[in-house]
Amino acid sequence: MDLSTAVTATVSTLRRRPADLLPFYFLGTAVPVIARTALLLALAGAYLHAELTGGIDAVRDALAEADLTPPNLEDPEAVERWAEGLVPAFEPLVSPTAVAIVVAGVATAVLISVLAYAAVSAGQMSAVAARLRSKRGLTVGIAGVRDRWLTFLGLYVAELLLWLGVVLLTSVAVGVAALVGGPLVGAVVGLGALLVGGAALALVRIVFAFAPAAIVVDDAGVFGAVEGAGGFVRSNPVDAIAYLVVAVGVLVAISSAASALAFLGGGAVVALASAVVAAPALDLLKTVLYGDHRGAVDPVDPPEASVRAQFTGGVRRSMAETRVFVRRTPGTHLLVVAVGVAGGVAGWMLAEPFVGVVPTSIEARLAGHLPPAAALEFFGNNWTVTIATAFGGIALVLPALSSIAFNGLALGAVAALEGNLPALVAFVIPHGLLEIPAIVVSGALGVRLGVVAWRAFRGRLSRVGFADAVENAFWVTVGIGVVLAVAALIEGFFSPYYWRPFL
Repeated sequence: MDLSTAVTATVSTLRRRPADLLPFYFLGTAVPVIARTALLLALAGAYLHAELTGGIDAVRDALAEADLTPPNLEDPEAVERWAEGLVPAFEPLVSPTAVAIVVAGVATAVLISVLAYAAVSAGQMSAVAARLRSKRGLTVGIAGVRDRWLTFLGLYVAELLLWLGVVLLTSVAVGVAALVGGPLVGAVVGLGALLVGGAALALVRIVFAFAPAAIVVDDAGVFGAVEGAGGFVRSNPVDAIAYLVVAVGVLVAISSAASALAFLGGGAVVALASAVVAAPALDLLKTVLYGDHRGAVDPVDPPEASVRAQFTGGVRRSMAETRVFVRRTPGTHLLVVAVGVAGGVAGWMLAEPFVGVVPTSIEARLAGHLPPAAALEFFGNNWTVTIATAFGGIALVLPALSSIAFNGLALGAVAALEGNLPALVAFVIPHGLLEIPAIVVSGALGVRLGVVAWRAFRGRLSRVGFADAVENAFWVTVGIGVVLAVAALIEGFFSPYYWRPFL
């Protein structure tokens, strides 16, 4: 199969029933939220330890006696001296037990990230292969998470070890040459080692790029997948190089767009598009190429509806699914509201000792505000947060609730430190009437997914029922995105300005 045909098959598969594939990529954006939960629990444990051992009271007493008046912020040396003078006040918080709790939390978060990425990758690639065989991606992907997560973990470890081995051998060769033959010989050997090592690393990357496709197409283990991917690269070097060129081109395009939009404040949209559009497209493309090599895929035809008709139909369906979900889960929404309010109160109380010490200003944050760029950034950031909150709930509810509590904590702390609270409230109200309920809905959706996942894990819900719930969650999340797009336009173009003549 030539590259043009493979790209056409990729686009057709991505357009036809995206809700049967993209939820696994939405889940990929939730991995940091899932892992962060361990760190938040560790920080909460360290705070509780400090509270019980009198560390918090000692900090409050030290701050009460210290000169908290901030210096002229335009004098860096004065700010540095002032900050250094406050450091001793916080020393009671740093105890061996607190440090051990935080270190354990960080280690746990890293471990969860590694395992979760392996499991999510297994689901993503299994769903991709299923869609290319005209099967339901979600049900096959759910089975793939259970059956193949360890294989994907082993594949990633194997590639890491190969990279480390190539780098180590190259470094040793250069070091020995320089030690035996002198600097000139070392430089010559170093240049050769750089070329050989670079070629070896490129070969490793291209083989391991197709190895995930080999796992799901051939139902292979780590060694079988590497062998199959190596055979594909040997038999189809043009296709393999073409894929590598496309992948690098996409990476460069994303990096360029991120750099350009980051300057304007729209980097979050690029990151989101990379995770839920570029990533599935590249996974589909390499699986189409490898699967055609194996004669094991049957790409679907393009949908008959136009892109515009698909988009408008998807928006209508997402809004309908969102309304139904909200009506059917009032108790879950009340629980999420309670968690968010509790987080806000906690944030206000925790920030209270720093009022006047770390002042914030909504007017200062809006300085240099560019409405189009700001609206784009608000939308990208907020939709990313809600997607991660909703799909993070699959990990047994807690990540969704911790995300809601964290956002409430941040909002409460910002409100407590705000120098002009009426202006902050006036700024938040217009877009907040849409944005805050959208975040609450995402939290409720996360709770529902967590309950469904637990029932499926216990064998009380079939794989098909679990897949139906995940697909419904996808449409609700898209509906939340539509609401957040409207909120972002209001926040970018209206909220920063209307209140200024009155406050």
